[in-house]
Formats: sequence, structure tokens, C-alpha cells
Amino acid sequence: MDVVITPSPVSGAIRAIASKSYAHRALICAALADNDSFIRLNTVSKDIEATAECLISLGAFISREDGVTRVKPINVIKNETLFCNESGSTLRFLLPVAAALKDKSVFTAAGKLPERPLSPLKEEMERHGVSFSQGFPLEINGRLQSGEYVLEGNVSSQFVSGLLFALPLLSGDSIIKLIPPVESKPYIDMTVEVLRQFGIEITEGINSYSVPGNQVYKPCDYTVEGDWSNAAYFLAMGIRVTGLDINSSQGDRAFLEIMHSLGANIDYQGEFLYLKTDSLHGGNINAKNIPDLVPLLATVAATAKGKTVITNAGRLRLKESDRLISTFEMLKGLGANIEKTDDGFIIEGKERLDGGTVDSFNDHRIVMSAAVASLKCDKEVCIKNAIAVAKSYPAFFEDFNSVGGNAQCL
Repeated sequence: MDVVITPSPVSGAIRAIASKSYAHRALICAALADNDSFIRLNTVSKDIEATAECLISLGAFISREDGVTRVKPINVIKNETLFCNESGSTLRFLLPVAAALKDKSVFTAAGKLPERPLSPLKEEMERHGVSFSQGFPLEINGRLQSGEYVLEGNVSSQFVSGLLFALPLLSGDSIIKLIPPVESKPYIDMTVEVLRQFGIEITEGINSYSVPGNQVYKPCDYTVEGDWSNAAYFLAMGIRVTGLDINSSQGDRAFLEIMHSLGANIDYQGEFLYLKTDSLHGGNINAKNIPDLVPLLATVAATAKGKTVITNAGRLRLKESDRLISTFEMLKGLGANIEKTDDGFIIEGKERLDGGTVDSFNDHRIVMSAAVASLKCDKEVCIKNAIAVAKSYPAFFEDFNSVGGNAQCL
């Protein structure tokens, strides 16, 4: 599916979709509980569906009705293949969980996911009783053992979260030690927060997490809060957004502070959050803890006054696309003054972009960023393979058109 956007003014309000990050975590905890849980989830996406299907393959029963997902926990362990589709969260969260539950599991994946790294999680799991096959389908054998796990703090936080889900199920106590600097810590904090709501005890130390064994996950009636990562695209357009927790633990809530530093005025009244973005200027952005926001922030900077420098974004190379390349190509293709560095971008803002045809690189965040950019373009914007947006936000273009956008599917 390609999408053609004719530039038009937008205004109005939308409701934030459910947080993908919280939904993954709540579904996993619910599937590991000792009784049924109810997850209130106003939106699903391909990534969330991937986690749900993998949990079903492990033996859970998951049904959805009127925005409420009922999770009957894993009782009898199944031996079916776990298809993660293109969801890195699903694969990295469930590798340790599957190894804690059963002696053998097979994981399959689509898109670029088989190419994305599993080190050092793989090596740490191998040190604790689990063997890995080469490549995909990925077969793991052996039960995960408790003990001391050591990970570099600047690798994927998803590796840490996966272990935090699995280690409470083991018979002995464990500790995860992170070698600083620790990046994307808000995502680890989110995992600990959800685990505690499902009755799991985690003790955080200085760059470490102590996890007692033989714990029992408790059922929960859990409401998934609005997603800051996806809402940020509409906030950047100047659209009012409701359904966001202004005190959320989500790392991408930092979008507010970053936009304020670039000159946006923040208006929060009742449930509605609004950013006035008509007088933005450049600035310095450290992407260490907010890698998913970089394509959007680069897009915002492309039409802000002055120079913006984005640094510490090297991990973008390991996402659904190499986002240093895909973000650069998308914005350059639309006429932005952007230069790619080893770990980020230097962008000289201009009042308007040209428009044109860009590729999605099969990356949902590139699709949504291109849609935001289209509002500042003089000509139409055609986004090739825009169906990639379904990975996290299937109704994105419906919401975009509901506030005045003019996007047509081809």
C-alpha cells in the first residue's frame, strides 16, 4: 500500500492509542499469572498481536471483546513454534521466558528481525544452561538457570526486560548487573513497574536488579495507558491529544521537554495536551534514552529555525530499518538540509520542504514521520509501502485524515 498526501492544514483532537510498550509487558505478565487477568487495551497492532500469538503458542488463552483482553494463563506448556513476525520486543522478551518454562522452543521471524542482534543476551543465556541454533528458525534447548547475569548497559533494554520476566520463575535467586553507562533505562523502569503490579518483587540497586526465585505472578485487572511514542506525531502537528498520563514512566514522555527546549509552548488542560509549534528553533538533542523519537525529532528540526544537532543515536542502525539511513533518505528526499554523522544528524532548518516520493524502508516510524513532514511541503508526498505503519499504529492514517489530513491510499 502506497499513500499520497496532499498538504493541508490540520486541527482538532485525537485520543492516544494504547501504549505498545505497556501492552507487551502486561500480556506477558498476565500469561504467567496463576489465574485470569483482564487487560484494558483500546488498540492493538501487529507487534502486540505477535506477542499475544506467541503466548498462545506457549499455552495461554487470549480473547478480546469490547476493548478488554482476557488472558487465561499458561497452564499446559505447548511445543508450538513461536512466530514473532517483525517484533523485536516479542522475540527478546520471550526468549528467556520460553527457556524458563520449557526445555526446547523454536522462534521464527519476518522482515529484518532475523538480522537484528541477540548478543549479549544469547551469551548470557548460554552461560546459564541454554543453547542456541545458528540463524532462523532459531531453536533454543535447555532450561534457563538462576545466577548472576552481566550485560553491557548500552545494549538493548529489551534484553534486561526479558530476563526480568523470566528470572522470578526459576528456583534460585538471581541478579542482573549492568555495566555503565546504562541507556534506555526508562524502558527497564517500565518493566519493573508492571512486574510489581502483577505481584513480582524486584530490588533495584546501583546498576543492578536482584530477583528472588520461586515467585508467583498474580492476576491483575490492568488498564494500558496511552502511548507517548505514537501520540508524539500528532503533538508535533499541533493536534490536541487526550488519554496521555502526564506523569507516565514512558521514556518518550521526554518529547515534551525536548519540544519545549526547541520553543514549543505546552498547554495541558483537563485531559487534553497541546503543543504550539509555530515558532520552533534548533537545538542540541541527546538521543541516548529516546531512540524511537529520533526520526520525528529530525523531521521537526527540518522546518525549525536554525541548526539542530542530534547525537548518541547510533543504536538507530539496529531498528526495523537502519534509521540513520532511512531518516536521512526520507528527509533528504523531501528537500531537507540534513547531514548524517556517525551517531546522528546535523540539520539546518528551512521554512518549507519540497515534497516528493519517499520509501518507508518498511519502518512504521519513517511512515509517520513522513506524514508529519508532508504538512510543511509545497507538493504532494508519496510514501511507498506505507502499510508498515500497521506495526504499531494501524489506524494512523484514519486519525490523520480525521483532523484534516488528506492522505489517499493507492
